[in-house]
Amino acid sequence: MSAFRSTFLGEPALRTDRTVAVILAGGEGNRLGVLSGVRAKPAVPFGGKYRIIDFTLSNCVNSGIDDVLVLTQYNPRSLNDHIGRGRAWDLDRTIGGVRLLQPQVGRGNTANWYSGTADAVLQNLREVVASGAETVLVLAGDHIYKMDYERFLTAHRRSGADVTVSVREVSLDDARRMGVVDMDERSRITGFQEKPKRPTSRLASMGIYAFTADALAAWLDEARPDFGADVLPAMLAGGAKVMAHRFRGYWQDVGTLPAYFDANMALLEAKPELDLYERDWLILTRSEERAPARIGADARVEQSMISHGCVVEGIVERSVLSPGVRVGRGAVVRDSIVMFDAVIGPGAVIDHAIIDKEVRIGRDAQVGIGELPGAPNRANPEMLATGLVVIGKQAEVPDGASVGRNVLVDAEASLSDWPNAGSVKAGATIKAGRTWNQRRTAR
Repeated sequence: MSAFRSTFLGEPALRTDRTVAVILAGGEGNRLGVLSGVRAKPAVPFGGKYRIIDFTLSNCVNSGIDDVLVLTQYNPRSLNDHIGRGRAWDLDRTIGGVRLLQPQVGRGNTANWYSGTADAVLQNLREVVASGAETVLVLAGDHIYKMDYERFLTAHRRSGADVTVSVREVSLDDARRMGVVDMDERSRITGFQEKPKRPTSRLASMGIYAFTADALAAWLDEARPDFGADVLPAMLAGGAKVMAHRFRGYWQDVGTLPAYFDANMALLEAKPELDLYERDWLILTRSEERAPARIGADARVEQSMISHGCVVEGIVERSVLSPGVRVGRGAVVRDSIVMFDAVIGPGAVIDHAIIDKEVRIGRDAQVGIGELPGAPNRANPEMLATGLVVIGKQAEVPDGASVGRNVLVDAEASLSDWPNAGSVKAGATIKAGRTWNQRRTAR
């Protein structure tokens, strides 16, 4: 029995599985705007029928890992409902399986909110220890990728490392917003920089770590809240063996609205880099039973993904439709993402937009008018400047309304309450539940 388990629990572990996966799924994801305003970022829909976290969970199952801890925090309800007991991933097990863990609550209902990625694991260390694993695989739950973790774990064990970091080559622009590593000819990491202004390397950490259980326990403490900014630099300074493992497959951080939009649109290419139809590496998800998609007699669908339960009576071009979407007669959906159970009224036009769940677009409304990119969003120019229109969950666009580029509409907002609701100019932000004076101030 390792010193890690005997010291922490004071008794032998019940299991001898070699690996437990810990998925960090509590991130707020505020760069996704209204998409993550009502749900945790890992629960945001992607690719029609999936959620972002489905890719990490499916990688675990496809890699033979059946002991999974999911650490949640921000707006967890949607994520908890989606994962449930893990049946969709064959993780509904008496021993092992998937377990959802929230921050602990102290006296007076004071929550010990996670202060970082490492702190999240530290607060749940007892659960990690109880798994009896000798290797702890720490994963981000908000990236889109396919990865055989067994290859990564094999490299980690053979090297005798305290921790192995999965890395990939990125552009210098991307390196400035990621953790960047320097390594020697034997793949041993010699330096680590978190979001450097002047990167010395283009090898970036993917936020995927394989720790020996003892090393994880030794280097976790309250003074080191984040793996990238705190734990890895401390391990390097303390003489720990920190190795890198290159990953050359598909991986995408969809943490911004343009990145999220582009990753969805890339699925529509003739030979997409991310193949969702690969039988040997299925992406699993919790999927409701719905009728097959129906395409009307006067409808036309071109280069699009149409999920089950959709009814299309109009035109859909280069778009991704989630289950239950309805496109009315004469409507046009072009270069857009339309999520679960949204309704596009007859004659409406949707162009270069992200439409969240259960949105209602009225008859003859136009969403996304004018040339791209248009005036940036005035409240969030760094978030919306490429011409995208984003309509939040359960929002409403009334009949005949027109919405310009880079407009952001909050969840449950109604354009009917907006002055001159028939025309929303480019760059506006429509808030829910506010008076006109409050909205004008917020703009």
